[in-house]
Amino acid sequence: MPSSSTSYPVRADLVRTPLNVLQSWQASRKNLLTIIPEVSTRMPIVSGKTGTPWHMLTDPVGIRRVLLENVENYPKSIVTKNLLRPAIGESLFIAEGKHWRWQRRTAAPAFSHRNVTALAPVMTSAAERSAGRIAQIGNRAVNMLDEMVTATFDVISDVTFSGDRGFDRAAVHRAIDIYISDAGKVSLFDVLGLPDWIPRPGRNLAADGMGDIKAAADRVINARQTDRAQGVPDLLDLLLDGEDPKSGRRMTTEEIRDNLLTFIVAGHETTALTLAWSLYLCAFDPTVQEHARLEAQTVLQGRAATADDVPKLPYIRQIIDEALRLYPPAAIVSRTAAAQDTLCNTQINPGDTVIIPIYALHRSHLLWDDPDRFDPDRWTHGAKPDRYAYLPFGDGPRICIGASFAVQEAVIILATLLGRFRFKSVKGVDPDPVMIITLRPEGGVWLEVEPV
Repeated sequence: MPSSSTSYPVRADLVRTPLNVLQSWQASRKNLLTIIPEVSTRMPIVSGKTGTPWHMLTDPVGIRRVLLENVENYPKSIVTKNLLRPAIGESLFIAEGKHWRWQRRTAAPAFSHRNVTALAPVMTSAAERSAGRIAQIGNRAVNMLDEMVTATFDVISDVTFSGDRGFDRAAVHRAIDIYISDAGKVSLFDVLGLPDWIPRPGRNLAADGMGDIKAAADRVINARQTDRAQGVPDLLDLLLDGEDPKSGRRMTTEEIRDNLLTFIVAGHETTALTLAWSLYLCAFDPTVQEHARLEAQTVLQGRAATADDVPKLPYIRQIIDEALRLYPPAAIVSRTAAAQDTLCNTQINPGDTVIIPIYALHRSHLLWDDPDRFDPDRWTHGAKPDRYAYLPFGDGPRICIGASFAVQEAVIILATLLGRFRFKSVKGVDPDPVMIITLRPEGGVWLEVEPV
């Protein structure tokens, strides 16, 4: 089904002339997308130097080498670790080598298909509550970004600390939001490649705000070890029971806490953004929205979606896949080369930064037909591009552990809302794609909502 619109949804302005060190720092503080060269959507690799030599890679063969074939040579970049370590410690997202491998083996069973499906009723309940809040708002525009953040935080907090009502979830939400918005900004010291031991003041202050949250989480974890909740195990139960099948090692309280905070940060923010962008795109193209609504109403018959419904909602899944292509939450991935290598006939030296600008990869004119166009039919009948041309969840051994959880949640919430409401764009109010740590719709996603 062709799009009803010949125009394009909002997109970031990529840089067309080289930036110096100061310009790069200023741009990255405001919007990391604006340091991506526009030419990277038309060339497989673009190289330059801003303090440290860098290479932006949008070639699937080269990306496969970085993320899979020679992954040990490309650990996460020092800047990425510096940004996130104060909040989530040496958790799965930060750890490298043996320390990462044993944590991944220990945590993986928690995200098995069986466990993810068992947690779906939490998603269904959150979708129902979200629909209830929207229905009560009445005839005025709604910031659907805020609503999706609330809905997905409901999910992640319920599947993380399900039986711990004494845990201040609102405080956790505020602390994480402050950390992402303030401490997550790149320091000029990072751009210049200065040593880690030189303090980044704003980041250190924001990290202090996470201290109380970590202490509260530790108390909950320690209490749960002796007083288990009844019913379906949540993520905390599953991690407490987790054991590395190779070594028999179990996670300490600190390791469980850092990984839970990682799942909270990654698990609600990224899914909320996917849903907000999906709703923006549905409002942008009413024909697509009506097709999706018919599917949702036919399958759901007025009720909230469940895990059993997800395979029956292929078009809604296509909308989500296309939203993840146009607005990938983790829109830039960076690695630091440990040893010399060659990518796309370009020499990579130890210490060079290799950047995979997923935002540009997903809009590459070499890989996609009319790449800036919103077209859910790209994904009809399970059509897929080259595996390393589409990376909303990364790939290789470090592919996002919660990918199936996120997709299931997004389909359940989006189908429930589209089955009950019609969303219309507010004239003259478009979101601006801005990336600090994640790719957010700056200004929110303001939509007019009416029941159907």
